Amino acid sequence: MKSEPTCDVTIREEDHDRLMAHLYPGDGDEYGAVLRAGIVSCGAGLRLLVNAVEPAQVGTDYVPGKYGYRALAPTFIHRQIVRCRDERMAYLAVHNHGSDRSVRFSKVDMDSHERGYPALRDIGKGVPVGALVFGRRAVAADIWMPDGTRRALGSYRIVGRTIRRLYANPQRAAKAGAGFDRQVRMFGNAGQAVLGASKVAVVGLGGVGSLVAEYLARLGVGHLVLVDLDVIEDTNLSRVVGATPTDVETGQFKTQIAVRHLREARPDIRLEAIRGDVASDPVAKKLRDCDFIFMAADSMRGRLVVNALVHQYLIPAVQMGAKIRPGADGSVEEAMCAVRQLRPGTGCLWCNGLIDGTQLAIEAKTDEERKAQDYGVREPDPSVITLNAVAAGQAVNNFLFDFLDLRPKGGDAVYQHHHFLRHVVQKVVPRKDPDCRECGKRLGVGDAMELPTATG
Repeated sequence: MKSEPTCDVTIREEDHDRLMAHLYPGDGDEYGAVLRAGIVSCGAGLRLLVNAVEPAQVGTDYVPGKYGYRALAPTFIHRQIVRCRDERMAYLAVHNHGSDRSVRFSKVDMDSHERGYPALRDIGKGVPVGALVFGRRAVAADIWMPDGTRRALGSYRIVGRTIRRLYANPQRAAKAGAGFDRQVRMFGNAGQAVLGASKVAVVGLGGVGSLVAEYLARLGVGHLVLVDLDVIEDTNLSRVVGATPTDVETGQFKTQIAVRHLREARPDIRLEAIRGDVASDPVAKKLRDCDFIFMAADSMRGRLVVNALVHQYLIPAVQMGAKIRPGADGSVEEAMCAVRQLRPGTGCLWCNGLIDGTQLAIEAKTDEERKAQDYGVREPDPSVITLNAVAAGQAVNNFLFDFLDLRPKGGDAVYQHHHFLRHVVQKVVPRKDPDCRECGKRLGVGDAMELPTATG
């Protein structure tokens, strides 16, 4: 039987904690708020991204109700729905119940939705309106769509260093297949079910990205989006997983090689291969509903776009790569790899000087323009599969522990720099620039803002 469409809600951990502190101050009473949420529409799918939390103050914004215990004041509601309309955000009214792991709307709640939401939908002029009701560890939703349909909650995701998920009721996971037996002994059937239901993008299928894609497939990620523009070359054979000399002779794309190789390991996996550049608008928009992004391409424009996706669409990600710097006398001056966790609302790649404006300008030029201005053709960088494997393995390990919420709550999503000559692992807490031109203005706005793509 075909399931009814649902709606997923994503919120940053900082915003969720602030909301829960307002709803549950410890006195057992009921409280209310309104959330403004960015909208992500991908086909039949809908995600709402919490952009702002507006607590309702008891006595002025949250007042004794005509039909129930308390209700949002009309002036507070009107102020919030008008702002949602003007900013093209969804309107979500929030209140709490005293329950814990299960929650649902009362009859009084549902009757109030029937009375008030048709008018709110009219004022909103095309934005979804609806409600969330919270238990201490549960959330339910009633979302009214512009077309007259309604949606319940799929999942409520809390994105911080780790990713937590809340539902209206406890979830029961089916027993995983025998092929996953050894890893299920670590994170359980519930963890395997989360991986199987997830959509993860790998941007760049070279030395690091091809390894990442294999690790994710064997872990049991259900849907992989593979993005790469390039044809395999003979110089790639020492480090691209699954590539053969025949692939070079026949001019195979890296996406074709990845699909073939991953299907050999996991015939049931869903693979979406995109031959293109993530910096192009059509490709970038296909990643808006991903649950996680691995950035393994080395272009500055690609970094800029993935950085925007993280903050604009509240998608956790990691940027990774390896670097070798040869000395003039044939020695090795530096050999390192970087694994940089990216989380919405934390210091971004632009804040931390990891997107070079000069290189962005160079990449925007045509080959003829680069030659005319004497930029020339850059020599290929050294690359060794073992260094790539450290970056890929560390990145996927972090994904596994963070995505399945296996770590204790709290702490920073750090950058990890492995310096192999010195046997040093450096951990860097990314800085946050309050005046950043990128992450601040994009946070949770969803489709209301264009991405910084080549055509955006």
